[in-house]
Amino acid sequence: MPVVKLIAEGLGLGALLVLVCAVGIRNGAIGMAHMYDKKVRERVIQLGMTTQEALRKRGARFRSLCLPAYMAYVFACVYAVNGARGFLPGFWQAFAILSVMNLVDRFLIDELWVGHTDAWIIPGTEDLRPYITAGDKRKKWILGTIGMAVLAAALSGIMCLIPR
Repeated sequence: MPVVKLIAEGLGLGALLVLVCAVGIRNGAIGMAHMYDKKVRERVIQLGMTTQEALRKRGARFRSLCLPAYMAYVFACVYAVNGARGFLPGFWQAFAILSVMNLVDRFLIDELWVGHTDAWIIPGTEDLRPYITAGDKRKKWILGTIGMAVLAAALSGIMCLIPR
């Protein structure tokens, strides 16, 4: 499998993530407040901008709609488009695609979009910036990398169980 193709598929998944974020903040950054640090979430509740229940619902909607869509995209790329067979070829392709998406998330979304634009500012929480702290970034890099490997292994394992 050409690496360039996997990178392109990863960029496609990253574009899907950017689209989800853009839709999420279309009426203001409060629309994605469920993704913010606990202190920010507490502040927006305190300011009356949302409720704990609304944050919970948004987070649940994100997990129930977006995550399966991301996984379906990876399944389609690796197994339908690229024709991977067996655990290892599927794992490496899925891991490559997910890793590129992770890089899009870390650099383009977290660092540039959230960190250097006003699009993600929630009025009344400016004193809590940066919204993604150095500690958060470390956790996201570590958990993102490990998480992508675990997810790729899980997806490949599932595909090995499906008869062809």
